[in-house]
Amino acid sequence: MKLNFRLPTLFSIALFLFSCGNADDDVNLDLNLGDGLGKGKPVDECLDLGENDLVLSIQEQFTTLPGKVSIFFRVSDTDNNPVPGLTADQFTIYEQGRNDDCFNTISTSESQARISPNSQIFSNNTLLVLDLSNSVLSSSLEELKSASISFIDNVMPATPEDSFKMAIYWFDGENELHLLNAPTSSKQELTIAIEGITEDISNDPSTDLYGAVIKSTDIATGLLNESTSDGKIGAASVVIFTDGTDQASRFTEEAALKKVDEADSNISFFTIGLGGEIDTQVLTDIGKTFSVFAGNKEELETTFNDISFRVSQRANSFYLFEYCTPKRDGSGESNLAIQVKEGSRQGAVQTKFNANGFTGGCE
Repeated sequence: MKLNFRLPTLFSIALFLFSCGNADDDVNLDLNLGDGLGKGKPVDECLDLGENDLVLSIQEQFTTLPGKVSIFFRVSDTDNNPVPGLTADQFTIYEQGRNDDCFNTISTSESQARISPNSQIFSNNTLLVLDLSNSVLSSSLEELKSASISFIDNVMPATPEDSFKMAIYWFDGENELHLLNAPTSSKQELTIAIEGITEDISNDPSTDLYGAVIKSTDIATGLLNESTSDGKIGAASVVIFTDGTDQASRFTEEAALKKVDEADSNISFFTIGLGGEIDTQVLTDIGKTFSVFAGNKEELETTFNDISFRVSQRANSFYLFEYCTPKRDGSGESNLAIQVKEGSRQGAVQTKFNANGFTGGCE
């Protein structure tokens, strides 16, 4: 079967409360190669599964004795939008051994197929970066605090997970990205930090927006490197809020955009703009994954919720799919195809595994 992808939308604008959306064009992590399937490849034509509406991008795969096959992948549509919330019963497994002309369907119930927690191999960090310059503190602080708490509630898992953490930073006119709360998996800790923001938190009324972009990208890169140092796969999101343009002039727009453009592809960038003094084009370029603009402070929570939905979707579109294969030691290398169906949409990817040492039973 030939993989039939539609051309991804690299840039799109959707007006919603003066919001601007950018296509999520970094659908895959650096492990992905060429065609966006990561370590996978198009499924053999003999399966005749039809046109792909969904993309399964294999990030990593491994086997565990006595007979478990584990595949870690991300699911998106062909416009590169993440697809979260899939369950094991939406996947079909096909195997092709050396004696098979084509693939055989493997029963998901008999093979104990499941979606497993991916915390052992995946780490996700979110940076919420807030403009606390004088204009925000004097006119929209309470609305910003309420919107930020809503953002935390929407993005962070209900039950704390070590693999999902958030940090909060803020900026004004100083040459510093101030830490409000270090990376944590605790919703309560993050909420208390936001509630503790007061009108006298800043000593500089200016706005160092470009500096905040550069510094937050560096921090996200550091967190990504740290989280992947022990062999994990990592992703990060930088979410920047501002109600104005860069006033400090300490860094250039060119330098800030260069930092974003050259950032690790595992880092996503979102921006939230408030009011009539923002530069929507600059914020769109910085928030290359997605941007939203609120016309007034009453719309802040809605725009924050819009971004939080997208951040959460991305984080939850990664799956660790595991099953117990019927292949046994001596069978050599087998082809594996995984198909997913979501409503009327479907997609599939092919890979292979070696059953060396496999025996009956499965952990």
